[in-house]
Amino acid sequence: MQVLGIETSCDETGVAIYHSTQGLISHHLYSQVDLHAEYGGVVPELASRDHIRKLVPLIKQILHERELPNSDIDGVAYTAGPGLMGALLVGAATARSLAWAWQIPAIAVHHMEGHLLAPMLEANSPEFPFVALLISGGHTLLVSVEAFGRYRLLGESLDDAAGEAFDKTAKMLGLGYPGGPKLAELAELGRPIYKFPRPMTDRPGLDFSFSGLKTFALNTYNESTKTVQDKADIAEAFQRAVAETLSIKCRRALRQTGISSLVVAGGVSANRRIRSCLSEMAQQESCDIFFPRPEFCTDNGAMIAYAGCQRLLKGEHEGLEIVVRPRWPISQLL
Repeated sequence: MQVLGIETSCDETGVAIYHSTQGLISHHLYSQVDLHAEYGGVVPELASRDHIRKLVPLIKQILHERELPNSDIDGVAYTAGPGLMGALLVGAATARSLAWAWQIPAIAVHHMEGHLLAPMLEANSPEFPFVALLISGGHTLLVSVEAFGRYRLLGESLDDAAGEAFDKTAKMLGLGYPGGPKLAELAELGRPIYKFPRPMTDRPGLDFSFSGLKTFALNTYNESTKTVQDKADIAEAFQRAVAETLSIKCRRALRQTGISSLVVAGGVSANRRIRSCLSEMAQQESCDIFFPRPEFCTDNGAMIAYAGCQRLLKGEHEGLEIVVRPRWPISQLL
């Protein structure tokens, strides 16, 4: 089965073609970072309009490059949520229109399920079961994955997700957009002179909270002389605190479940300090750890094509009604 995947949940337009036996055939990604930079964040209306401009040309491009006629596509997968309502509707309407015109099934994919399965696109992919840490701008989740479609939520963020806290802290420091990567870059110049708290690690459970850490960073900055070095030192302390908090929670999840494989995915999983900290923990726990390559950490069509293909192979498909879910807890997949 050969599936076209479409991702338009926020500010990146992704398309890909995945084959059930040959693997990933091709993928393309267009980022809207430059479009939103002057506003300091994503503007939903502009995001939707840019998806309209870019999506169909990207689909035509990927089919042309692979010399694939429409008849070679067996299904269309698209992100149905969570995400921005307008952006999701662009992808869903396009996907469903193509499926109707080509007389093939369409399948709606949960955005975070796509991230969860992104490491499956690699040659060295994990085997079930595994614990998955999903860290992105809007979500921080720990999930026990027994098999495809069999997920158990272990813990989640109770307020700001890790990526959201990165972005807000970067904005406080005047680092601009996109904040997370800029803060990580500045942290490389920081000295380990501050000790920030590791939130919710002194109590049982696997939930996260990063709002207080963000406030701690702001208070520290306000008490500093606000030099470039001060900003770098605060960025270093903040990033180290997030990385070690995630590591503590993942260690706890692995021990509680008895599972010896950890998957780390989502946009924030590209952060080098977080990868290093989690890899060190996994080595100490004699645990296998898997990361998607950086291009599959951010939103992309490849992960949607893969997840959609697995669901289509199980015989799932959508009805005639087009439904997107800006808020779609992953627990509803359980």
